[in-house]
Amino acid sequence: MSITSVKLGALALVPRKDVLASTLSLDLACSKGQQHQQRQQQTRFSLQHFQRRAAYCIYSVWLFTFSDIKTIIAPSFAFAIFTAPAASVFGISPVPQAADILRRAPLAVFWLWINLLPFAIDNQRQPDSIAEDALNKPWRTMPSKRMTPSQARTLMLCLYPLALATSLCIGGTKQCMSLMALGFWYNDLRGGDDSWVIRNLINACGFNRFASGALEVMLGGKRHTATSTLMLWQLSIAAIVFTTVQTQDMYDQLGDGLRGRRTIPLVFGDSQGRWSIAVPMAFWCFFCPWYLGSPPAGFAISVGLGGLVAARTLMFRSVPADKTTFRWWNLWLVTLYGLPLLKAVYTENAFET
Repeated sequence: MSITSVKLGALALVPRKDVLASTLSLDLACSKGQQHQQRQQQTRFSLQHFQRRAAYCIYSVWLFTFSDIKTIIAPSFAFAIFTAPAASVFGISPVPQAADILRRAPLAVFWLWINLLPFAIDNQRQPDSIAEDALNKPWRTMPSKRMTPSQARTLMLCLYPLALATSLCIGGTKQCMSLMALGFWYNDLRGGDDSWVIRNLINACGFNRFASGALEVMLGGKRHTATSTLMLWQLSIAAIVFTTVQTQDMYDQLGDGLRGRRTIPLVFGDSQGRWSIAVPMAFWCFFCPWYLGSPPAGFAISVGLGGLVAARTLMFRSVPADKTTFRWWNLWLVTLYGLPLLKAVYTENAFET
């Protein structure tokens, strides 16, 4: 073998520069591709984590007000949406158009919720409330440990200014400020624990402020809603709540007793507490349609449902039955809110006839 052939063989074993360059380029491209895939996966995982975390937080906030939808938000919204088209009954002018009412209805719902939320958080973050909810409502935000008391307090302090800013923009500012004061009185000063009179008074004022605030938002916040006729009707509703809201205390006597609350059934006894509901119900279910000059249908609805609530209160005395009775009480209250609209429709038809 010649020296030349040996050199040629050796050169054949040495990689060419262009081959090395292409190999390095391929390796670099593969590396970049892997890095890009890793970044995509990290971004996807981060986005999924953010979505899960956001959903978790939103649901935690929603749980604070879930129990109050049927007792605060729905009845107050019903008052607003039934009273707004019947504005002429209370001397409010001009009467809003149906399109305007429907357009502002979501604003009224949001106003109710954003004003209820900080109150509910302040109530449920209290240590005794957490202990009570752990027994009968363990799914709530605080007993299920979805949020710490410190986090709940911070959220509450952020929401009160938001509620006020919302009210300044869409209406219901006076009601919002009143609800802040009532919330501090009820939750922080324990206004509802030591006296059933104060407890019922706070409840009556709260019902009034939520309902009238939602109505103001529904009417656009600029119409004059403080007519004497409307104020007397709202005072009547507040009086109804003051004298009959202990319906909600009948099924929670055990929990109220553990917290040391002095509710009507705990102060006067279960039987007397039930009569304290039935007697006022018998009066109010006749008074309200009479005061508004309702047609016969208004009397039938008010007396029928009011009589049902009074009868159930006296006859059915178990915890599940009392909870059902409280739902019927809420429904009866909503029908009272609809009496002005019923009168407006009846009067309009009478004029046309």
